[in-house]
Amino acid sequence: MDNQLIIPFLEELQLEVTTKNSSDSITLLLTEWKTIKAELEILYRNRDKKNTLHVMNKGIGLFLLFLFWSNDSHVKVKELKPLDSLEITPVNLDERLGFIINRPNLFHSYRQLSELMMEQEKLYAKKNIVKKRLSQKG
Repeated sequence: MDNQLIIPFLEELQLEVTTKNSSDSITLLLTEWKTIKAELEILYRNRDKKNTLHVMNKGIGLFLLFLFWSNDSHVKVKELKPLDSLEITPVNLDERLGFIINRPNLFHSYRQLSELMMEQEKLYAKKNIVKKRLSQKG
């Protein structure tokens, strides 16, 4: 996927893009995601398309930030690594993320984003377990 398609979602978060990708930052990000997820559930249930787009864009931005941080990659908009160069990513990331980006108002896009976030959380946890085991052996 072309990075030019994902940059607006990262900019939507209005972050200083040099933010550190510490485990504390990731914990805060995942807490923010839970808040956004609950808000999106209400918006979709009420069919509030007007407000859904802004919240979905923020959710997509959080997923992208988590994707880069969980791969130990800093998020600098002008120096983003291509998504296909990241080590840990959910299955069919390009296709699924493309669907979400092109149709953010659909409920199915929200479900897909939720699944991507959950899969990336699992991959990140697995990576940390492996890393911990390797450091204990050494």
